[in-house]
Amino acid sequence: MTDRHDINLHINGGVYRVSVEARKTLADAIREDCGLTGTHIGCEHGVCGACTVLVNDQPVRSCLMFAVQAKDKPIRTVEGLAKGDKPHALQQAFMDNHGLQCGFCTPGFLMLAAGALEAKPDMTEEELVHVLSSNLCRCTGYHNILKSVKAAAVEMAKAR
Repeated sequence: MTDRHDINLHINGGVYRVSVEARKTLADAIREDCGLTGTHIGCEHGVCGACTVLVNDQPVRSCLMFAVQAKDKPIRTVEGLAKGDKPHALQQAFMDNHGLQCGFCTPGFLMLAAGALEAKPDMTEEELVHVLSSNLCRCTGYHNILKSVKAAAVEMAKAR
């Protein structure tokens, strides 16, 4: 018999009541149990960053966190960035500055950048490069990703 845990996952302002095995990752719970497939799973070892979400407003590799560890904590996924039909400044900047190519890494970069810029809106370019270097883009779109995040930082500062 499998040991299951009934937990609440607070994602993007909604509550998802799920029953998970203790070993189920947050990434798998978000995708499989909550139906939010914007969070991508890449390496499953915490290296690529495609699965990055915000937990307690901090970027987290959801493939390395168990769902039970996220119980009752605020979680934000890429689906929670836009406000209705209006894209988040980061999403708009990625579209405007060609910050996505195949798009696989994009949700992880968006969430990483959102967490970083919300925590420290006035990051220098050097700091942004350092933060963004923790995620991988296999299409080598780093230049346009950085350009997009810098453009979004300006728009996010205006909105404050």
